[in-house]
Amino acid sequence: MRILIVGTGYVGTTTGLVFCEMGHQVTGLDLDENKIKALQAGKLHFYEPGLDELLSKHVTAQHIEFTKKTKKAVKENDIIFICVGTPQGADGSADLTYVKNVAHSIGKYMNKYKIIVTKSTVPVGTAELVTKWIKEGQEKQVPFDVVSNPEFLREGSALQDALNPDRIVIGSTSETARAIMKEMYRNFHCPIVETNPNASEMIKYAANSFLAMKISFINELARLCDGLNININDVSTGIGLDTRIGPQFLRAGMGYGGSCFPKDVNALIQMAKENGKPLSILESVVQVNEEQTIFFIEKIKETLGGNLLNKKIAVLGLSFKANTDDIRESPSLHLIDRLLAEKAQIKVHDPVVKIAAGPSLVQLQSVEETVTGADALIIGTDWDEYKNLDWAILKPLMIQSFIFDGRNMLEKEALGNLGFHYIGISNH
Repeated sequence: MRILIVGTGYVGTTTGLVFCEMGHQVTGLDLDENKIKALQAGKLHFYEPGLDELLSKHVTAQHIEFTKKTKKAVKENDIIFICVGTPQGADGSADLTYVKNVAHSIGKYMNKYKIIVTKSTVPVGTAELVTKWIKEGQEKQVPFDVVSNPEFLREGSALQDALNPDRIVIGSTSETARAIMKEMYRNFHCPIVETNPNASEMIKYAANSFLAMKISFINELARLCDGLNININDVSTGIGLDTRIGPQFLRAGMGYGGSCFPKDVNALIQMAKENGKPLSILESVVQVNEEQTIFFIEKIKETLGGNLLNKKIAVLGLSFKANTDDIRESPSLHLIDRLLAEKAQIKVHDPVVKIAAGPSLVQLQSVEETVTGADALIIGTDWDEYKNLDWAILKPLMIQSFIFDGRNMLEKEALGNLGFHYIGISNH
């Protein structure tokens, strides 16, 4: 099939390349000339393991092309995926400006029957709006169907998630569109959930919000366990073995971040308020998440004598999770902001992320440089590189041997044997 992907960001590029793997011909459309030039040259403009090799493969084989020419792209493709951003508005709701602009353009240039698929995360009722906006853009009536087909990609493992999904959701009221979508996905081996667009749109928000709820639950429980001298890791293991609960998203840490969970939870909360059905559980999820960094900072201050003034602190990891360069709503950056507010001197390291330095903030190329002269070291992101560090070499470089593990990823006993003072998230 000939597939157009509108928006060549994280979701759009990954989706398009996976369709190439499935034998389809793909066009990526974007108005950002820098992105288009990079992709045409086989270079990703973001970091995602394994995706750069796939991009090079399909650009070379001419299975995918990238363009800024909207009219030509719309006319030549049969299925159009909308993969543009839906940023958070001032009130927490999703801003559909980019979706609306794309819909108008599709309507303007549509020349025959097409299926328009919303892959972006959008509020309930957006499929109806997209239908309306396309009709507004049409100069003459051309038939089309709008389908909701949300993505469930995890940054850092997006390629594997896209190649091996645990479910595919198709929201449509058109039997024709459903049949074509199922044919497009015929090489995928997973359950297909067929429903209407509203339910499909809700499934995406509900899934992300439920996972965020698990994270906040275990983090709030960790605070209680901290006061009771209980290792939260033992509790996570014990409850995670219950198949009704499962072990995923039950590791205590500094809270959730990234481009999806914060935005999607807030959007669902706002959607509920607008419909007079407030979601008090999710409101608490947000509150717990916002407080988790404060809880960790207070633990650091308490351990270092109650004052962080001029303390030299090394922070390892800036991205919101490992294997991505995404720093949106990163707990590490929230932590750094609070450390700077406490007048600490910060040195940071990350394998892929680069940030702007400041008077009290320096980024260094190596872990060794970063920890040299430090009073304390904080694990901010769970990169494997940090798990496999030679801590015996690092210890003499530090002034004091405090390690604060914001991801509960290191071996407490092994570090203790090396003479480190290890403090995790309720990791007694």
